[in-house]
Amino acid sequence: MNLLDVVLLIPALGFLVALCIPREKEDLIRYFALGVSLLTFIVSLGLIGEVYASPAHYALEHNTPWIEYPSIRYHVGVDGLSLWLVILTTFLTPVCVLVSWRHIQKSVKLFYALMLLLLVGCAGVFVALDLFLFYVFWEISLVPMYFLVGIWGHEKRIYAAVKFFLFTMTGSVLMLAAIIWLYNKSGTFDLLLLLDMIAKGRLDISGAQNWLFLAFFFAFAIKVPLFPLHTWLPDAHGEAPTAGSVMLASVMLKLGCYGLVRISLPLFPQASHANANWIIALAIAGIIYGALVAMVQPNMKRLVAYSSVSHLGFVVLGIFSFTQIGLDGAVYQMLNHGISTGALFILVGYLYERNHSLEIKDYSGVCSVAPWLSTVFVITSLASMGLPLLNNFVGEFLVLQGAAQANFTWVILAALGVILSACYMLWLVQRVFYGATHESVAHHVTDLNGREWATLAPLVVLMVWMGVGSGSFLPAISASNSTTLQSGVQMVRARQETRIAQLSRDRKGAARVAPEAPHAR
Repeated sequence: MNLLDVVLLIPALGFLVALCIPREKEDLIRYFALGVSLLTFIVSLGLIGEVYASPAHYALEHNTPWIEYPSIRYHVGVDGLSLWLVILTTFLTPVCVLVSWRHIQKSVKLFYALMLLLLVGCAGVFVALDLFLFYVFWEISLVPMYFLVGIWGHEKRIYAAVKFFLFTMTGSVLMLAAIIWLYNKSGTFDLLLLLDMIAKGRLDISGAQNWLFLAFFFAFAIKVPLFPLHTWLPDAHGEAPTAGSVMLASVMLKLGCYGLVRISLPLFPQASHANANWIIALAIAGIIYGALVAMVQPNMKRLVAYSSVSHLGFVVLGIFSFTQIGLDGAVYQMLNHGISTGALFILVGYLYERNHSLEIKDYSGVCSVAPWLSTVFVITSLASMGLPLLNNFVGEFLVLQGAAQANFTWVILAALGVILSACYMLWLVQRVFYGATHESVAHHVTDLNGREWATLAPLVVLMVWMGVGSGSFLPAISASNSTTLQSGVQMVRARQETRIAQLSRDRKGAARVAPEAPHAR
């Protein structure tokens, strides 16, 4: 057992222990969940040193048999791509525990147990190197989120939970079919072994590569979510409790983005390039559509949800630009979105706890009664719209620069999303925090307390740190992405060389047969 195994084991054991705590001991359950999640986060920080010692390769790799037949292995490892996503997951879980401290009063034990299970599922996806294990963790993350929305959500929570479940399960079935096909063809679920077999010509999937790519792609695109597969997201966000919205936006949406980089690009490089144009068209459509729909939303949560559709369009654009700087920006933007959008959902949740409304019309003049809450909201809004010196600017700039190397027209269209994000975020701030103080605001809205500061202060610090100190994060990301791009190029070249050699052999064979024809006659 190594450090990575411990990161997964702590919350898994915590989930089982939480289920055994008597339900009437609610405060004990809260402190237990906070302790387990904080311990997991502290232990996960130890991964940084291991990865930075060799960022382009997998660290703390553990590969051992799990199920003898059909050859399923517990194979995990962490590299520069997965490192910061794992830490993002472990960091936000204790934040969500604190956010829910007083808001969750029903079935407290089950709620916090599911939060720990969600941590296991999401972190497991980011480190799994066996496709079947990847699928198991993928499905584990689906179950707790379904119950978080369906039990502790708002009025239409059942509809939102079922819609979320059906969309995600549809994609999961397609992915499972592709995984089974690969196993039947190769005899292994191991991702690294599959990549090696394809690169060395021992596994030929050229005939089915496009279908396999599409099966994985639609599973990941639903999770991103990519336009027009995004329709479940506003409903799920609008009805989820605050902690559910934070984990959904900040972590679970990254599972799809991560799958595109970890599996789709290296495993199916030719199909990735062949389908890139229409995927980028959908990404740009999502950037513009998400921003336009966000501008007309009367509900704060739905506005932030549609902003996610727009922001994650930049991630997909960066991934399928197939440039080093674009891919680096896409991965960095995953982290940025997790911090800034997570903070927005927390702030909206705090407003809801005070005034019991998510409608923008029920707010105005909040800054006069809650100046510190307003200040943090403004800073987070500026980060979300990509203001220089804050985190989102770095990710969006890198994505646009990478896209410009591939096709400058993409940049012109995607830049509209940056302009529109300023429009809807500034308009939200103006309507909610300025103007005459609404009567319900004056009576119910108060400023941040100590517990709320404890959840928001680290997020604000990270927004600034990631905006001015991106060098702390990008080297490991860049090293891992470089390996992904190089392996994809090598596989494409190897396939082309194989085809050229085959054509050459066919021509030589035809040349040998041709002189014999007259004698035959």
